[in-house]
Parts: sequence; structure tokens; C-alpha cells
Amino acid sequence: MTDEMMNLRALVEKTPDADLLREMIGFAAQRLMDLEVEGLTGAAYGEKNPERLAQRNGYRDRAWETRAGTVELRIPKLRKGSYFPGFLEPRRIAEKALTAVVQEAYVQGISTRSVDDLVKAMGMSGISKSQVSRLCEEIDEKVKAFLTRPIEGDWPYLWIDATYVKVRQNGRIVSVAVIIAVGVNNDGRREVLGMDIGPSEAETFWTAFLRKLARRGLRGVKLVISDAHEGIKAAVTKVFSATWQRCRVHFMRNVLAHAGRQGRRVVSAFIATAFAQDDAEAARVQWRRIADQLRPKLPKLATFLDEAETDVLAYMTFPAQHRVKLHSTNPLERLNGEIKRRTEVVGIFPNEDAIVRLVGAILLEQNDEWAVQRARYMTLETIAPLSDDPTVSLPAIAS
Repeated sequence: MTDEMMNLRALVEKTPDADLLREMIGFAAQRLMDLEVEGLTGAAYGEKNPERLAQRNGYRDRAWETRAGTVELRIPKLRKGSYFPGFLEPRRIAEKALTAVVQEAYVQGISTRSVDDLVKAMGMSGISKSQVSRLCEEIDEKVKAFLTRPIEGDWPYLWIDATYVKVRQNGRIVSVAVIIAVGVNNDGRREVLGMDIGPSEAETFWTAFLRKLARRGLRGVKLVISDAHEGIKAAVTKVFSATWQRCRVHFMRNVLAHAGRQGRRVVSAFIATAFAQDDAEAARVQWRRIADQLRPKLPKLATFLDEAETDVLAYMTFPAQHRVKLHSTNPLERLNGEIKRRTEVVGIFPNEDAIVRLVGAILLEQNDEWAVQRARYMTLETIAPLSDDPTVSLPAIAS
């Protein structure tokens, strides 16, 4: 404690008045994190203790926005488990991005009654272009670094999906596609890998997006999961040597549309028996049996099942422990729901940069939340055998 008091006294004596408050906040925050990590590990930094619960594993840098200015923090990392300081606000960046979008719309003269009401509800008034510029520049720098970072290691599973938002272009309001990619690496961890904006989900757009991911280092992809939008399957074939999984949830919606109101429940129960099989061959046999049973009365539906069999059952050839997460784009649904919730507040974006700013900030925050979760998305024991990297293997079990 004496050393800490001396450090604090030296800080007060040497730091200029303008920076004193910010430095003191940083000092207190760092000490608080050290105490919290000490409680998690059961030992102080560098202490040899036989009752230690976990080992430290370096630090990760994080900028903390306070009213006194930006405080640079070094957040301790653990070899087992995770640590995230409770005093940080995990949603702060995206909320600032949302504020920036509304401010930008206001400054550019696009304000409507709804935007004015939102500005007042957020407690903003007298917005200047210089304020908007500073705020946007700070967010854009972080989002750009995140969306263009190198992708390292093998990524056996890749989910891709799109959502639509409205933006002003050349005096018109148009709808554009925001596509997002999420992957699971050979360590069983889930990350947001990228996003892009385009006029539609055409094959050329999907191909360019996937090639951009590949240039950043995406490799080892075994299975790509998406809906059956035109162009996705062709783009996947062009860029990756991977299997394509048609989202089972989207497929069932199409099936029930063919079944008619009276037969939906029966058809749904029939197809569920194929999904309940233990292996791929048994699932295919049951699938053909269902199609043949439906063929006399519902020939169009039977043909639909024939054509979709390979793509809908693709996930059955992968480890059984992963299948519940592989058969659909559901792992992306919660993320898309959060994006929709935020973008609907804005309504019409003033430009595409504003879309990247807000959606990119949301993705960055979600990625941070996944990074500090204690449990892997998929266990190391089940994911490691899928890797193309010979150096990735499980430790040998002593006999």
C-alpha cells in the first residue's frame, strides 16, 4: 500500500493540471481491475500460491471514454475463463454511433418531426458540424480497424446473412443490403468476421464479399450456412472449397407454403422425422421415404423435397454435437434483431458511411461480448479435428 501511495503522490506532482483528473481515474481503474483479478485468480500479481485458481495471460488494450477524456486501460486476461471490468459500458460505442447518425442527419438538413423528437429525447441541442465530425471520426477509426483486421487460423464454420436498411442516394430513398459474416474458429470461439453494403444480394456482390474475407486470411472453411437466396450458393462454390448448408428454418417456411393450410402440421411432423435421425445416411433414407409418401397427393412438394435434399441435410455429415447450431442461420438471428432494433430508430440513413458506422459499432460490441464469454461456442474436443492446420491438435492423454 505504501508503494501505491508513493506512485499516486508522484503522479500528482509530475502531471500537468489539465491531465491530472484523467490520470487519476486511470490509476484508480487499473488498481480496481487488479484487485478484481486477484480475487478471481486467488493470488496477487507474480505471487506463487499453491491455492491459485487461474493464471494471468497478459493484457488487452481498451480505450475508456470518460467525461474527463479518453483513458487508456490495460485489461488483464486469464488463461482459463474471462474477465471484463464491470465499470465499463459495453454498449457505449454503438450508442455513440447511433447519436452520430442522428446528428449527421440533423446537420445535413434531413430532419423530420421524428428525427427532431429523437434528438430532443436524447437530450441534444445546438449540434455543430465540428461536434459531429469529431464524434464520427473517432467511431469510424475503431470500426474500420475492426472490419479490416487480419483473419488468422482455420474457420470451419461460416454463417452469412443479410438484412435491409433504407438510405438516401442522389435525392432518393432506396433499400440496400447489409450482409454479415460470423465464423467459428478451430479454438471453438465465435467472431464477427465482416460486413458489407450493396444494392442487392446478387451473385457478384456475394462473390466480392467472400473474396474480401479470403484476402484478409479466411481459410479452412468446411461449411457455409445461409438462406437459399439466389447467388449465395454460386458465390460459395467460386470462393471456397466448402459444403453449403441451406437454412433449415427458411426451408421449412417454403415447404409449409407448398403444403396448404390443411396439411402443414402433418407435413411438418413427417419432415421432422428425417431431422431426428442419428446419421446422414439414415436421414437421407427417411427423407426419400417422406417424399415418396407425399408424391401421390402433393407432387410439387415431393419434387421440392427431391431438389432440396442435399442442401438441407448437408449439416448431418458434421459432428453430432455441432448440428443444433449448424442447420440454420439462427445463431445470427439475435444479432440481426439487435441491428434491426437500432437501425429502425434511425429510419432513413443519410448515407452509406452512417450505416457502416452504426452497424459496424454494433458488430464490434457483439464481438467484444463473445470474446469475454467464459464458455467456448463449440468445445475444443469436437472442433479441433476439423482443422486443416496440422499444428492444431489436442494434448495426448497419458496412458
